[in-house]
Amino acid sequence: MPLGKRGLKRSPSSSSSTTSTTVTTIAFIALCVLGVWMLTGKTFSPPKINTTTSDSGFSFSDEPETLKATEKNEHTVFEDNPGVLPIDAIQTGDPNQTHYTITNDKGSGGSDKQDEGNASSAGDDDSKMSDEQKVKKIIEEQKKQNEVDTQMSEDKTLIENQQFFVFDNNAKSSTEEMIKQQQLRENAGNQTLNANDPENHISDEDKRRSIEKHQEQHVQQKEETPFHSFSDQIVPYLQPPPQQEVQVSDSPKSENVTQETEQENTEETDGKRAKEHKLTNSNSGVSETWNPDGRNTGSSPKESLESRKSWSTQASQSQNEKERRKDESEGDEGNGNIDGYTWRLCNETTGPDFIPCLDNTKAIQQLRTTAHYEHRERHCPEEGPVCLVPLPEGYKVPIPWPKSRDKIWYRNVPHPMLAEVKGHQNWVRVTGEIITFPGGGTQFIHGALHYIDFIQQAVPKIAWGKYTRVSLDVGCGVASFGGYLFERDVLTMSFAPKDEHDAQIQFALERGIPAISAVMGTKRLQFPRNVFDLVHCARCRVPWHIDGGKLLLELNRVLRPGGYFVWSATPVYQKLGEDVEIWNAMSNLTVSMCWELVTIKMDKLNSAGFAIYRKPTTNECYEKRNQMTPPMCQNEEDPNAAWYVPLQACVHRVPVDKAERGSQWPEAWPHRLQRPPYWLNSSQMGIYGRPAPQDFTRDYKHWRYVVSTSYMSGLGINWSNVRNVMDMRAVYGGFAAALKDLQVWVMNVVNVNSPDTLPIIYERGLFGIYHDWCESFSTYPRSYDLLHADHLFSQLKNRCKLVPVMAEVDRIVRPGGKLIVRDEPSAVTEVENFLKSLHWEILFAFSKDQEGVLSAQKGNWQPDTYQPSS
Repeated sequence: MPLGKRGLKRSPSSSSSTTSTTVTTIAFIALCVLGVWMLTGKTFSPPKINTTTSDSGFSFSDEPETLKATEKNEHTVFEDNPGVLPIDAIQTGDPNQTHYTITNDKGSGGSDKQDEGNASSAGDDDSKMSDEQKVKKIIEEQKKQNEVDTQMSEDKTLIENQQFFVFDNNAKSSTEEMIKQQQLRENAGNQTLNANDPENHISDEDKRRSIEKHQEQHVQQKEETPFHSFSDQIVPYLQPPPQQEVQVSDSPKSENVTQETEQENTEETDGKRAKEHKLTNSNSGVSETWNPDGRNTGSSPKESLESRKSWSTQASQSQNEKERRKDESEGDEGNGNIDGYTWRLCNETTGPDFIPCLDNTKAIQQLRTTAHYEHRERHCPEEGPVCLVPLPEGYKVPIPWPKSRDKIWYRNVPHPMLAEVKGHQNWVRVTGEIITFPGGGTQFIHGALHYIDFIQQAVPKIAWGKYTRVSLDVGCGVASFGGYLFERDVLTMSFAPKDEHDAQIQFALERGIPAISAVMGTKRLQFPRNVFDLVHCARCRVPWHIDGGKLLLELNRVLRPGGYFVWSATPVYQKLGEDVEIWNAMSNLTVSMCWELVTIKMDKLNSAGFAIYRKPTTNECYEKRNQMTPPMCQNEEDPNAAWYVPLQACVHRVPVDKAERGSQWPEAWPHRLQRPPYWLNSSQMGIYGRPAPQDFTRDYKHWRYVVSTSYMSGLGINWSNVRNVMDMRAVYGGFAAALKDLQVWVMNVVNVNSPDTLPIIYERGLFGIYHDWCESFSTYPRSYDLLHADHLFSQLKNRCKLVPVMAEVDRIVRPGGKLIVRDEPSAVTEVENFLKSLHWEILFAFSKDQEGVLSAQKGNWQPDTYQPSS
């Protein structure tokens, strides 16, 4: 037989082996198919991955584009849960504004069913898919399930994690008569707000005639010299110069800081890490020892002694002004410190809302008159209190921003009277143990946002957040106007007196809205001249027209040339006897002040109206007045002096020199934040010894670096719990500017004995106030989440005792609040010892060579004994 044919013949054993291999292969393939089918079948669900996220949902960085809350918006928008708010409180009046639909968490159930159906459908098509496609499908489904679990975790509300307390919802009997009287007054006022009663309202024709009459009073002055404006257009956005400062790292180290939760174990971990006295460089990820003297580690610039010769101080300006008016000045407080002091609670008559300079009963009783609200002004004791203010019973950790804008804990501000008096105007309501703020006000019952946008529709040049950045709200109530202006990128300084409208400023601060206790009385407001872009008054109960117009002339002092005054009050739109009388007096006064009546508008939704005036930008109108009443202020008078300076009924001239502050409108926000003001002269030495513009830029870069590389991660502070911030010794406002992209606001305090740099702070779109820390600040206890003191205490030691200052720090900081101190080592050590005696927790403490840094957190400790009554 040929060889080839013999090779084709198979033996029985060879055939059996081949058959066995084939069967094994088929069985393996069948098992693989069965396994894939089980993985993709609808009865199989992948294991869920639990994810813990921060309640706030925000990540913080030195660059604006990394702020998660604003990734999809050009301007800062805060995520607010409207709850039961009226629709007008969250709805804009702009018909072109995009509206967003808020979805309910329960809708996720329908999504799950849809996913289940999709999985079943996918299982039917398994035979058409390759193994690789099936694996990808499984991975995608797991990712979707993870996203659902993460979203559900983020949507847990604050109420679920809080314990509730029972409280007495009845008002104190001693306030019943006051409530009734206030209610009668308000009801009488509200009856005049009936939009359907044409007898009580000014018609459109009357408004037109009123504006024409107001303008005709200027005719003779305007024929030869018309009213000019230095800028009839909204300042356009300008491209910023290339950034040269140190860039903030996007490394994982920085991202970990942004994802901190509000849990206590996170705070403890951060505190322990900070106590190791190491700081981490977020740019390199390398841990290195803090070196205060090294330029690269952000040591504080030293104030130049020579620079003080070229800068005036608020104390010297105000003192010179008062001496010029032959007013008596107050002496300096004593020097020295008290060692081994035993802390006590303030005597029981003061209560948990004690403000030393506003509740000085002894000084108020000695006033000769209170006709001009003298009893609502500051009357500080000769020596500051050295006692501690007790906590309200049942005090809780405040609700964080932005939820706090709409609701706070009743136990933190247990004052129901305002809800009873103003509840019908949607100011505030008490609901169980929660106080809610529907977003209304006396003149905008149906919501602040509608009212805010209606103002801009009336005068488009107001341009919230661009042309108008810093505003002043007089008689602010619970500050809903300023609270909602945050959504338009506007920073508002709200103020009202501590009066029968119980705790209105305390409500505002607890909500996370900037506010101070102050009054339009007999003294100037504690602000520089020409700093506010807009001033607002909504039924603020200020008699602008009396005493030669002193109070309105004070607004004229602080309002920028070209700035607007929005007056929303019944005399604008009603024609009752008293309203007509007030309107006529205001018309004559504003004409004599050369204010232009821009428009009168009626808001039909709120059954209220407002008039908008504009301050002149030249002095030509003043020179053409028929009657020199009110008179021009003397050239020797300093319009910037504001520390205990009495009011005077005179008009300050408008600056016209192009190099003078106030002669031009600032750049549009946010470019004005990072650039030196146009009027900052290079020939003037800055605070730190360089030419002023260079000094400004160096200060800005310094604080951006310090905040990003150490404050965000190295001091044991969870910034997601921080909202109300105070810089106790602001220079150029660099610290506040470095916090721009966080959801915080900063009260910049310029000390009266320091160079007067507060106008610079306002020029860059921030705000602040003059103050002397040898006296108490005009705010309620428990107002701030964080205080920052840069080389403050070493200077104060030379002027006053530190014991009252530390008692004041403890008074205005909330339990759980923080204090950051940068100063000379001896001052840092002394402050640290005081804080330990107050039972504060030291989170971080380090000193080397010429500088020390300290970070501490206030607890709930209170002494057991009370200070005896004087």
